[in-house]
Amino acid sequence: MDRVYRIDIDGHEQYALERNGAWSRLDGDLFGDYRPGPALDPAGLRWLSPVAPSKIVAVGLNYRDHAKEMGKPLPAEPLIFLKPPSAMIGPGSPIAIPPGAGRVDHEAEVGIVIGRMARNVRASEASDHVLGLTCVNDVTDRDIQKRDVQYTRAKGFDTFAPIGPAIAIGLDGAALAIGSTVNGVTRQASSTREMIFSLEQVVEFVSRVMTLLPGDVIATGTPPGVGPIVPGDRVVVTVEGVGELANDVVAG
Repeated sequence: MDRVYRIDIDGHEQYALERNGAWSRLDGDLFGDYRPGPALDPAGLRWLSPVAPSKIVAVGLNYRDHAKEMGKPLPAEPLIFLKPPSAMIGPGSPIAIPPGAGRVDHEAEVGIVIGRMARNVRASEASDHVLGLTCVNDVTDRDIQKRDVQYTRAKGFDTFAPIGPAIAIGLDGAALAIGSTVNGVTRQASSTREMIFSLEQVVEFVSRVMTLLPGDVIATGTPPGVGPIVPGDRVVVTVEGVGELANDVVAG
């Protein structure tokens, strides 16, 4: 399995490849044919979000226990919404709570990174269009979400879409541990086995609505245990095989 990172070296964005514990720059096309390049020391690098998507599609209520904790019935089909790319930040960048915000929650999610254009894709063919998996924190202003009913404003603030640290390529997403901590205390601990709609079903559903382009991200829903974050907190989202996505929380 490969892990691919997007990094900043002297103001230039590049991809780094971690393979079998060895680090190198990535040569070739991430979305086509790539290979290890010159050796790379990961110490002291500046980590960016692993992709720059044209859109971030998110799925609501895709874990049975989360629907229960939110007091909502299980959906008959995936509930999807969009988060703007301007909300995206990488690992280590701060989540900024905007002035006047209500309760702001973390939401740990598995992110699907699209590798090949997908339109009207069948679930059985979904893996042919997926590059890999990543961690997403679907940060949400819960009070605004309740007032607005729809999700755009509550989930669209700048910094409300941390993504990273890597894209895990070749990772089977059927039974991955997923969780989150705040200040070292466990908030969420579940498995993708608890999803209502599988990763493949989500790709099929979304691709029937909109064309997915290489680099696009689908956040596939959060397990139970969502909770508030406030300035001074440190929130860490973990997906088995991908790594840890850590962000501090600050006042905006």
